[in-house]
Amino acid sequence: MANVAFIGLGVMGFPMAGHLVKAGHTVTVWNRTPAKADRWVEQHKGRKAATPKEAATGAEFVMACVGNDDDLRSVVYGETGAFAGMAKGAIFVDHTTASADVARELHARAKEAGLGFVDAPVSGGQAGAENGQLTIMCGGDAADYEKVKPVIQAYAKMQNLMGPPGSGQLTKMMNQICIAGLVQALAEALAFGRAAGLDVMKAVEVISKGAAQSWQMDNRAKTMVEGRFDFGFAVDWMRKDLGICLAEARRNGTSLPVTSLVDQFYGEVQQMGGNRWDTSSLMARLEAKKTKAY
Repeated sequence: MANVAFIGLGVMGFPMAGHLVKAGHTVTVWNRTPAKADRWVEQHKGRKAATPKEAATGAEFVMACVGNDDDLRSVVYGETGAFAGMAKGAIFVDHTTASADVARELHARAKEAGLGFVDAPVSGGQAGAENGQLTIMCGGDAADYEKVKPVIQAYAKMQNLMGPPGSGQLTKMMNQICIAGLVQALAEALAFGRAAGLDVMKAVEVISKGAAQSWQMDNRAKTMVEGRFDFGFAVDWMRKDLGICLAEARRNGTSLPVTSLVDQFYGEVQQMGGNRWDTSSLMARLEAKKTKAY
C-alpha cells in the first residue's frame, strides 16, 4: 500500500480519493475550499493538508483532478505547489481534462526535478467515479505508468498507456469528440420520434438493441425525454473540453465540423441558463427551438 496525496475534491475527485482509502492506501487530501476537505475527512477518515505542498510531502503518488490548465499549474508550481513537496522518484498523476501542451510541459518540469509525471484524464462521469468504474487514458513514460497502474486501479475499470506525454489528453479529446456527436444525434432522434407521434421510449427500447445503441442512449434517453438535466457532466465543462479539442485540431490540421457545430449548440444552452445542466441538455435546446423560447 502507498502514501498518496489527492488534490481537488470536486464531483470526480471526492469519490476517487475515497476509493484509494478503501483500497488500503494512506491518503492526504487538499481542496481549494477547505470545507469540502473537512467533509471528505469526516467521511473517509483520511487527513487533509493546508497546501498542495503539504499534501504532497511524503507521498509516493500525487493525484490531481482540477478544472483546467491554469488550475493545474496553480496547484503544481510555486512555493506551496505540489512539486515543491514531492521527493525525488515520486510520481504526479494528473486526472484533469487539460491540454496536451500542459501535460508535456509538466512532464518536462517533473523530469528536471527528478519526479515522474503521467497525464491520466478519465471518462465515466460522476457515476463512474462513485462506482470506481472509470476509463483512464494515460500518457507518459512506461516505467512511471507501471508504478502508477496498481494505484489507480482503485477507481478504474479500464486503463492503458496510450503513448508519450500528452497522449492521454489526446485520447480524451477523441472521447469528447465522440460524445458531442452522439448526444446531438440522440437529441435529434428523440425530437424526431416525438414529432412523428411515436412512443419514444418504446422506440428507444427497440433501436437500442441494434446498431444505434450507445452509452448515451442507454443512460440518457429517458432523462432527455423527461426534460431532466440537473445532474451529470456540466455544459460549462463540456465547452471547456471541446475548446481544447478544437484548438488541438487547428494545430494538427483536422477538420471537426460536427464538433464545431455542437460546441456552438452548447453555447446556446448556456444562453438559456443551462451552464450547469448535464450535456444531454442539447435536447432542451431543440425543444426551445421548436417553441421559439429563445
